[in-house]
Amino acid sequence: MARPRPEPMQVVKQRRDAALKAIVDGVPYIRFLNITFDRRGDELTGVLNFDDKLIGNPLLPALHGGVTAAFLEVTAVITLSWEHFFPRIESGEIDPEELFNADAVRFPKTVDFTVDYLRSGLPRDAYARAFVSRSGRRYASVRVEAWQDNHARPIAQATGHFLMPQPKVESE
Repeated sequence: MARPRPEPMQVVKQRRDAALKAIVDGVPYIRFLNITFDRRGDELTGVLNFDDKLIGNPLLPALHGGVTAAFLEVTAVITLSWEHFFPRIESGEIDPEELFNADAVRFPKTVDFTVDYLRSGLPRDAYARAFVSRSGRRYASVRVEAWQDNHARPIAQATGHFLMPQPKVESE
């Protein structure tokens, strides 16, 4: 008996990009800050696209610390959501088009988030990558690093703990 022919890689990439776009587009604050995500295989990199509204101190000029912290937290939450929802999207359990209808998706909830500011963020694009240290059914720990021109010289790093979304229990 012959095995079914695998899907063309282009179709797989389009489905995965559509799923990531559905997750990101469901949060208006991400659009306001103009944060995008670059997906390479299973690795996500957040991109904070520079805009003058992100400057906190025009005399330096430097990115606002709250924007930097929000960028790190958004990157952590989207990375956790991607790892949580991706297998369910790939299996067909969740349709990416229906991702934000009613009760389909609940994001991880932040328990605590600690940011270390290492140097001033310059008025240019910033990048961040999250590393999931521990992820269970109920709880996850994430470490995030942000940089601008040189990944070896981060502008900020953070550690966060999150409650993972629990499946809804159908009531009788």
